[in-house]
Amino acid sequence: MIILKSKQEIMEMQKSGQLLAQCHAEIKNLIKPGVTTHDIDQFVEKYLEQHGATPEQKGYHGYPFATCASVNDVICHGFPNKEPLKEGDIVTIDMVVNLNGALSDSAWSYRVGEVSEEADRLLKVTEECLYLGIEQAVVGNRIGDIGYAIQHHAEPLGYSVVRDFIGHGIGKSMHEEPQVPHYGIRNRGVRLKEGMVITIEPMLNTGAYQVKLDSDGWTARTADGSLSAQYEHTLAITEDGPLILTKL
Repeated sequence: MIILKSKQEIMEMQKSGQLLAQCHAEIKNLIKPGVTTHDIDQFVEKYLEQHGATPEQKGYHGYPFATCASVNDVICHGFPNKEPLKEGDIVTIDMVVNLNGALSDSAWSYRVGEVSEEADRLLKVTEECLYLGIEQAVVGNRIGDIGYAIQHHAEPLGYSVVRDFIGHGIGKSMHEEPQVPHYGIRNRGVRLKEGMVITIEPMLNTGAYQVKLDSDGWTARTADGSLSAQYEHTLAITEDGPLILTKL
């Protein structure tokens, strides 16, 4: 069941999203060679606590951390650890913020120092895909229009779009209907209505889109060891177009 949000509920989610965006702005300044994803995770937990919020995914189905930290070939749900980030790495930090019961969800990929041309281009195209998907998130369009826009930008440029992990509705719960794939066919799927709140979070790989799971049951990697990047916003469908809730 798709739960439409009132303007008041969207405003509360936007407050949560603003805090999340501020946290990402701080993370951007932290990331450099030698820093660990454990350091970042600890920073996020303290930052949210200081601002009266909590990390929603901590404890979700037993997940033990405040963030997901995915380095290089890790697509998503990577565990923060104490291994220092190296010059040339790319790392995605994903988090869900609960501020007074209102949730917001955003992931961002970061460059660690100077990165290769391959990695830099991957990040640029993945971010472009996010905003092309958001452009399609208007009243009257369908979910397939979002996926089509992303897929038909990424694939001609040589990137694959991950199938196993997709966007979703969000509200009082982290994962609600509808599901939002990042590939698709125009004019197919659920029709977008005012009051829907969804995430769009394309994950692109430099190689194939197939996934393998680590023994921890969470960490998802590219099956062929290729690089992966992800950018994600939470947004509301409004009569005036998409309203990005996780943007400063």
